[in-house]
Amino acid sequence: MTIHHGRLDARGKRFAIVASRFNDFIVESLERAAKETLVRLGADDGAIEVFRVPGAFEIPAVAARVAASTRFDAVICLGCVIRGATPHFDYVAGECARGVAEVARSSPVPIVFGVLTTETIEQAIERAGTKAGNKGADAAFAAAELVNLWADLERNLRDDG
Repeated sequence: MTIHHGRLDARGKRFAIVASRFNDFIVESLERAAKETLVRLGADDGAIEVFRVPGAFEIPAVAARVAASTRFDAVICLGCVIRGATPHFDYVAGECARGVAEVARSSPVPIVFGVLTTETIEQAIERAGTKAGNKGADAAFAAAELVNLWADLERNLRDDG
């Protein structure tokens, strides 16, 4: 049996972060943790570019354009949607998740979903660096691992074909 898995190694790789400006007080923490994690895993600070979008709804379109450029080895999507008193949350969170998933299925590079969808501000704060860790760091770990898994798959699929 052969098991394929990625390594947590970002050396020599380029990463794009598509980050929402809405709920910036949360997203800034996610973005900072993602960048710090990538650098800790060996990425050059200059190999990380951030693309700011107004809100979570705009993340998929920009992620698709960035991924299609093939300048990056992975795209990390970061944002925060907090439920309010109207159905707006359902539309924004749902379309963001659906859009990022759609981009991921057709992307030439890994796309990582690091968009928080929470019921309360307190839950968002917990997921951006307190009790529940930092989901931006988690997204960066996933991106580094997927970049290496995709490279492994490319080698093995080519060899078997």
